[in-house]
Amino acid sequence: MTEKEIILKIRQIETEQERRKRDNKIDGYNSGKIKHEKQLKFHTCDKKNRWVFGGNRSGKTECGAVETVWLARGIHPYKENKPTEGWVVSLSQQVQRDVAQSKILSYLKKEWISDIVMISGRKGSASSGVIDTIYVKNVFGTTSKIGFKSCDQGREKFQGTSLDYVWFDEEPPEDIYIECKMRVLDKCGIIFGTMTPLKGLTWVYRTIYLNEGNDEDVWYEQMEWADNPYLNKNEIKKLTQSLSEDELNSRKYGNFTSGTGLVYNEFDERYNVIEPFMVPIDWYDKISIDPGLHNPLSCHWYASDYDGNVYVIAEHYEKEKTVEYHSNRIKDISKSLNWPIKNGKIEAIIDSAANQKTLASEKSVTELFYENGILTSPLVNKDMFSGINKVKSYFKNALGERKLFIFKNCVNLIREIKGYFWGNNDLPVKRDDHALDELRYYIMNRPENKNIKNDKNIIQKNKEKLIKLNKLKNIRY
Repeated sequence: MTEKEIILKIRQIETEQERRKRDNKIDGYNSGKIKHEKQLKFHTCDKKNRWVFGGNRSGKTECGAVETVWLARGIHPYKENKPTEGWVVSLSQQVQRDVAQSKILSYLKKEWISDIVMISGRKGSASSGVIDTIYVKNVFGTTSKIGFKSCDQGREKFQGTSLDYVWFDEEPPEDIYIECKMRVLDKCGIIFGTMTPLKGLTWVYRTIYLNEGNDEDVWYEQMEWADNPYLNKNEIKKLTQSLSEDELNSRKYGNFTSGTGLVYNEFDERYNVIEPFMVPIDWYDKISIDPGLHNPLSCHWYASDYDGNVYVIAEHYEKEKTVEYHSNRIKDISKSLNWPIKNGKIEAIIDSAANQKTLASEKSVTELFYENGILTSPLVNKDMFSGINKVKSYFKNALGERKLFIFKNCVNLIREIKGYFWGNNDLPVKRDDHALDELRYYIMNRPENKNIKNDKNIIQKNKEKLIKLNKLKNIRY
């Protein structure tokens, strides 16, 4: 054999080994020298209501996926096995597809699947669609069923079936949890959940974490990043830098937080509010709008430098005005900033509710803005909890770094931040939050590191250095 042929043969062997490893993922789970001890505690526990409260990347979702596949196949190494029928419950169908469904498919060998019923998409490429049921060949020569449900279907969709188990991937509403407990009652089935506690002191905190009812079937384990032996230190550092102090407590350690007081307690006017300065045009990013007719319409202009710092540089905030009036004000402010115009229109993002037509008008708000020279995109991520936590991390992350700076002339945004408090049911008080909604839309729809550039020339570097030095001189300490 020539050296070239030997190298080719080695590569073929390595490729085959990788293929076999992928196809045999379930056998490789926690079987090496390095083990995830808290995952093993979860699987060996004999309680009927088991939960894992874990940070992101702590390994909690793997627990739920492997437990489900073991139960469906009848190969659970720590439980009495039988043919089973169970549900996997996600917050939405999109989350189901991207998380729980994807994990389960990764642990199921193709030859174990006898059929797949789809809600959307084709079963030939099930991973890209939304699955209703997977029929799994078990070791008893029969078939087990893994059904998929999403909380956004409502409680009524969770009625009428007897089940052996239910896996909650993230925290469900309490009424759906209670309904699922009824589904496993006559079979003496089990409930297990894997979640990151981001919603404060909810029913899960009371019922599972505190176990106020002293239910002997309830058990929980907490997982943090340090518990996952497969998570490297660079990954941990990267995650830590992206989180606020409050969010780190939940996402790293899996701890519950009270969620009381100011929503944005990381905001410090001494540091996050700065004197206006001349912003380079190549920092300009997006305009964000929260529409209002009787309520105020809030609009802010956002810029981002090469290091990913965000600046709120201008504000329009008025109530009881027409779309035509608001459009003219947005155009006037944009002109004063020399904001870019594309194809004769000023572009902005806007609350998705602006795409709906009302009884008072034959046209939607987005259509009215378009007729007045503003091209608005309603494709924004409105997830409140994730959005709030991401904004908090921009005000100040767990390392004490601040990446969101507001020009002091944006007085309405600053006022709303200082008066934004948590209310009942772990939700912020719905009052004076128009600018905050629109700030959240911008931050949530801003890809991480989008504006960080590594190809700056010497002129750009010097220019940016001078701008930042000037800005720092004007920060009030």
